[in-house]
Amino acid sequence: MSKLRRLWVEEDGQDIAEYAVMLAVILVIVVGTIRLIGSNANNVFSAAASTIQ
Repeated sequence: MSKLRRLWVEEDGQDIAEYAVMLAVILVIVVGTIRLIGSNANNVFSAAASTIQ
């Protein structure tokens, strides 16, 4: 219990929480971008394959 209280009072725990939130936001942006690019790339390759056939 004392470790939890110390993390609550000290600012080191807050820094870790801020980094965790930043990492989560960055991951959401990266995953969203990859999904968007992936679906657009799939449409382009499908159209090219249809044209070739």
